[in-house]
Amino acid sequence: MENIGWIILVTFIAGVIGTGIGGLIGVLTKRDSKKIVSLLLSFAGGVMLAVVCFDLLHEAIQPHTDKAWFIALVIGCTVLGYLIVFGINKLIDRHLKKEVPHTSEDHPDVHDDLGEIIHADHLEHHRKSDNRLFMAGLVMAIVIALHNLPEGMVIGATYAKNPSKIVASSGMIIAIVIGLHNIPEGMAVSVPLVSGGMKRWKAVLFTALSGLPTIIGAVIGFAVGGINEIGLSVSLALASGAMLYVVFGELLPESILMWKSKLPAFMILIGLMLGFALVLI
Repeated sequence: MENIGWIILVTFIAGVIGTGIGGLIGVLTKRDSKKIVSLLLSFAGGVMLAVVCFDLLHEAIQPHTDKAWFIALVIGCTVLGYLIVFGINKLIDRHLKKEVPHTSEDHPDVHDDLGEIIHADHLEHHRKSDNRLFMAGLVMAIVIALHNLPEGMVIGATYAKNPSKIVASSGMIIAIVIGLHNIPEGMAVSVPLVSGGMKRWKAVLFTALSGLPTIIGAVIGFAVGGINEIGLSVSLALASGAMLYVVFGELLPESILMWKSKLPAFMILIGLMLGFALVLI
């Protein structure tokens, strides 16, 4: 546990700083930044997929590859981790539908698209109801704070398999990717807060604080992974499932919805190959 301080610091940067940077971008930029965010998410998705498939799941199943019950345990925990994050995202969608009304029945019912979350295409319409837009920002901050807890567990669990390596490890790769993933989430929080009347610096600070649960999750993931061999495998499998949902349920759909182009597909490939190379180093 001597490296827990460094792990907390790394997670703080990924969770709080990453989300805070997104909040800052949200209050300073306009909607033309969506292309850049789309490529960023595609790249992050590719890296994350490589780390999960070539590192985390491999390490989780390595101790007892000859035992059917152990393989079933790893598969089951991976599915459970996937379902946990899926459930959290269902709550996010449900609350957003209540708090952020659409302008018409024909309006797309999509909440994974950053443009839909912040309603950038018709923000002037929603400024007529600042209180509702402000509440939308508060709801986003709360649900993203809950969402950051399992993401922190992923970082902690990844570090648990090799706690002596802080910088040159898959834990650092995961932390960087999660930090990139938190940028558009921070944007989704800060934009409605500012549009609802909150001062810009307060919106950025409030957005950054929504990343604090990432640290709690990291401590939990590291503690569970450090119990014993089985605890480490369970922790890594849960982390793998959580990250698989983040990739296929969030990052890739968001990148495509933000920018309908072929370039995000190339960024996925570049991220996948880079992640594979980093795992082998």
